[in-house]
Amino acid sequence: MASPLKSGKQSVDLASSGPRVSRIRRDPPPAVKQLEVRSHRENERSDVVVGVIVFALAIFVIIIAFGSYSGWSLRQYKVELTTAE
Repeated sequence: MASPLKSGKQSVDLASSGPRVSRIRRDPPPAVKQLEVRSHRENERSDVVVGVIVFALAIFVIIIAFGSYSGWSLRQYKVELTTAE
C-alpha cells in the first residue's frame, strides 16, 4: 500500500493557543443613520397643502390667460389713492 507524500508545509495546531489575533488594522464600522419616519397624518397634511396651492395657481393662470385672450388687462384701470385728512 502506498503512503502519502510529505508536503513542505507544517501542520497547523488549532487547539494550542486559542484564536489568532488579526494584525490588520480596521476602522470601526460607520454609525447607523437613524431614519426619521413621518406619520401618515403629516404626509396627508403636506399633500393637501401642496394640492391646494397647485390647484389655486392653476385657476389663477387660467383666469389670467382667459382675460388676456379676451382683451382684458389690468392696464385698463387707473387706481387713485387718496389720504383721509
